[in-house]
Amino acid sequence: MTTLLLVFFTTTQLFALTSLALLVSGRAVHVNTCRSYCGNITIDYPFALRSGCGHPGFRDLLFCMNDVLMFHITSGSYRVLDIDYAYQALTLDDPHMSTCESIVLGGKGNGFAIEHWRAPYLNPAADNVFMLLGCSAQSPLFQGFPSKHLPCRNVSGMGCEEYYWCSAWGVFGPKKLGSGTGPPECCAVPFEAIKAINLTRLECEGYSSAYSLAPLREIGPGGWSYGIRVRYSVQGNEFCRACEATGGACGYGSDGVRELCLCGSSNSTSNCDSVKSSSSKVGRSLANTLAGILGCIVTWRKMHQT
Repeated sequence: MTTLLLVFFTTTQLFALTSLALLVSGRAVHVNTCRSYCGNITIDYPFALRSGCGHPGFRDLLFCMNDVLMFHITSGSYRVLDIDYAYQALTLDDPHMSTCESIVLGGKGNGFAIEHWRAPYLNPAADNVFMLLGCSAQSPLFQGFPSKHLPCRNVSGMGCEEYYWCSAWGVFGPKKLGSGTGPPECCAVPFEAIKAINLTRLECEGYSSAYSLAPLREIGPGGWSYGIRVRYSVQGNEFCRACEATGGACGYGSDGVRELCLCGSSNSTSNCDSVKSSSSKVGRSLANTLAGILGCIVTWRKMHQT
């Protein structure tokens, strides 16, 4: 009988310890399961690789393939070279984009065009120049402009006049602006001027893109930074700040629109404090149940000791 009682009491102790552990885990700090890595690049809010994580405006945007981070939008896929969270910018590379060393024609480049619903969140930086190459005289780029007043212009000190100095142009013999022999082989524009770099629609053979990291500017096209510098923004970010302040990770619901605060095994439409409050109620109920069981054990023992 004594042995049976000991086994029962030991089992009850284990139950009590397990219950207490569950109670404590309900108040534990939640681990951010949305932060991840691809190669040497950290993926954090508002971006994410895992479905349901990050801001809904950036969903289905980044993919990690063999430790190479890829950025996918309607115009194509680009390799992500860097994510600068301090300045809220990504640096992208299109392998079919022209540089100072090589001119790529044949309409192979992606250009840059994003879905309309992403436009409030993503756009090329104001100091990013797009240089459109080999555009036809019928291109929408030149329609409505006199030949000597084309929309081509420098952006942050970078433009076609300088780009023509690249060694790759030696093969093509570019036509300069206002030469009177048709459209120039290169026309530099800011993204804001045309809203989309679509080589097919613009009837262009290729493009180059360069950006300036002011105030440091290299002199000459050989020292430019080639690639697409994209600025991102999240307006009204109070929800995520409140979520992260309470130990949560920012995500979104199955509808791809509604923002959620991910709190371990539970989600909240506000922050993790509300989840902890609910957990504490469960914990108190569990503690009361445990106290009742222990009370019964004590009473049972006293009855059998007399």
